[in-house]
Amino acid sequence: MLYDVHVELAERSYPIHIGEGLLDKVGQYALSSGLSGSCLLITDQHTQALFTERVTRSLKAAGVRVSIAVVPAGESSKSIEQLSNLLSACVKAGLDRNSFIVALGGGVIGDLAGFTAAAYLRGIAFMQVPTSLLAMVDSSVGGKTGINLPEGKNLVGAFHQPALVVADISTLDSLPVRELRAGLAEVVKYGIIYDRAFFEKIEAVREALAQPQDRALWAEIVGRCCEIKAAVVSEDERESGLRAILNYGHTLGHAIENIAGYGGRYIHGEAISIGMVFASALSVCQLGMEQQEAVRVGELLASLGLPVQAAELDWQALRRAMAVDKKTVSGVPRFVLASSIGKVSIGHEVAEDQLESVWSAIG
Repeated sequence: MLYDVHVELAERSYPIHIGEGLLDKVGQYALSSGLSGSCLLITDQHTQALFTERVTRSLKAAGVRVSIAVVPAGESSKSIEQLSNLLSACVKAGLDRNSFIVALGGGVIGDLAGFTAAAYLRGIAFMQVPTSLLAMVDSSVGGKTGINLPEGKNLVGAFHQPALVVADISTLDSLPVRELRAGLAEVVKYGIIYDRAFFEKIEAVREALAQPQDRALWAEIVGRCCEIKAAVVSEDERESGLRAILNYGHTLGHAIENIAGYGGRYIHGEAISIGMVFASALSVCQLGMEQQEAVRVGELLASLGLPVQAAELDWQALRRAMAVDKKTVSGVPRFVLASSIGKVSIGHEVAEDQLESVWSAIG
């Protein structure tokens, strides 16, 4: 079982390999994409114990010299301090312009390792080996890398495309239920922003998605998400237009993460779930999305075990957090909104009183 997707970006094009048992083929895939010599494998404490030995063995079998850097697990590692530590680790590992970095882990590791690769020697190659659902369907594809500041999420970063992505869906077995559910928020997002039939597919198989054991189903789900993201990124690599649709629910979602504490009360997918319910409610007011469609969004997310409201959070604090979001212009947040499931548009400004009233209504 293998599902291959291609991201078309001229000389920066790359493959995404999705299937079972692929950790043992990382070295083989690296060589086929032109990566060889020395590498720094960056992982976190949790993933290190589970998968590092297999990936390291595969790389060494392919003739790659491997050094390993381990960071603490969690969103707090997307920091200037950890970036500095990893850049020093690159030097200690003797990496040069022909070397590469391997990002083995979830979205935090992918973002952090990718930004390390973008910054070291003004940019060296890297490969993504995502082990969480969120990373497989979203952050490992598209070349967005970065770290957080205390003031906001992903405010420092660079576009730096990977040389390839290897997603072994058997790693989903290792995820806590909460992490698996959080990744499903981004899966649902692809249906809302791009593919109504895919949204309906998720509705139909929602019960099977409670567990990761159906490998064929998960390969199909992850593969379709990657196809959609590849299509969007291939048309708009640096988010000058179409790519902004991927931010559905993220304007408020990132603010929730900021206020609640990164990796705290609401992890990323949970915050995005609430943000998508908010964006859908705004869409009813602003674009005439049918109320029943907005209800379907909330019901699907809730049925997948995701939160759909956070009434305990103060609106004014959330609004201040949105003011420093990357999608905000001159302090005014811009929203991706839907006219219907499967069709969205970007750049919508919403009156302050309506933002607050919708927040109160969904709470």
